[in-house]
Amino acid sequence: MRWQTNEQTATIPMRLVGPVKIIGPEVNAMVPLPLATFEEPLWPSTHRGARVCTEAGGITAVIIDERMTRSILLEADNIIDANEALIAVSQQKEAMQAIVAQTSRYARLLDMHSQLVGNLIFLRFEFHTGDAAGHNMATLAADRLLDWILARFKNLNYVSISGNYCADKKASAVNGILGRGKYVVTEVTISRELCLRLLKTTPEKIVQLNIKKNLIGNILAGSIRTANAHFANMLLGFYLATGQDAANIIEGSQGIVYAELRGDSLYFTVTLPNVIVGTVGNGKGFDFVQENLRQLGCLEERAFGDNARRLAIIAACAVLCGELSLLAAQTNPGELMKSHVKLERHKNDEGSCSA
Repeated sequence: MRWQTNEQTATIPMRLVGPVKIIGPEVNAMVPLPLATFEEPLWPSTHRGARVCTEAGGITAVIIDERMTRSILLEADNIIDANEALIAVSQQKEAMQAIVAQTSRYARLLDMHSQLVGNLIFLRFEFHTGDAAGHNMATLAADRLLDWILARFKNLNYVSISGNYCADKKASAVNGILGRGKYVVTEVTISRELCLRLLKTTPEKIVQLNIKKNLIGNILAGSIRTANAHFANMLLGFYLATGQDAANIIEGSQGIVYAELRGDSLYFTVTLPNVIVGTVGNGKGFDFVQENLRQLGCLEERAFGDNARRLAIIAACAVLCGELSLLAAQTNPGELMKSHVKLERHKNDEGSCSA
């Protein structure tokens, strides 16, 4: 039976919220935030966060690391052969870099990590992939490296081009520790007056809720390197609006919120070690995606990889805005549910709404 395509277009509501002021070495501008979502309260909530942060002087954002990963899996007959091969491979990074350079003019081997489990060899390659998110680029480079290793070490056998030590589209400790995608940190300091006027709460309430809900609650849940309320909501909306692989919100939503009192003000920061975005490649050809990337300033002539870094920073700032607004709402009994009922109940015949 032959597979046949019946291509259709799925329409998801999309709006621009903000803009938000972003400051830092990579981005220094007022930027809109495109979000495609079925969850209508996400738009006004993220918009409120953007307004607060802008009136507070803006969100400071930096990228501290970036890499795309692919892990290959090989096996030897015994642990002696496996260990000797692993030691030998780890000494050939210059030769491996030359192989990677042949696969793409943009790909560059940054590092390699390994794990030995019995006679199984897990090699996690880490690449710089320019303005592309880099899934295919990293896989192609890893495939060529795999061929090279098997040709040099006849006592090794192929198991898989992807050994799950990447870890691709799965929650894991390794991505939170070593990173996969862009590692972005953002921060804002908000006065008590702004908290009271726009967020309808106090700095103390947000700090305490973050400790009790995001930190302690996530520990009780057994979350993996995660302490946040709903990073995935903003990331999914932003990913869909900008043509990203939406499944990457799985590792992307791993991240930590930290909040503290600074004098009479709220210091609020979000850390996202796995923001996987690109401005070129699959998914970027749609008209709405091109228009959103253009409005975000991510289609400019810039240095190698700078458009993708800019996009990652804007994504992280959207996360901060939505996270701040939701936490503020949850400090007030009933506020979260009231907003969902107000915005969504009229569209549901049964009168129910999502929480």
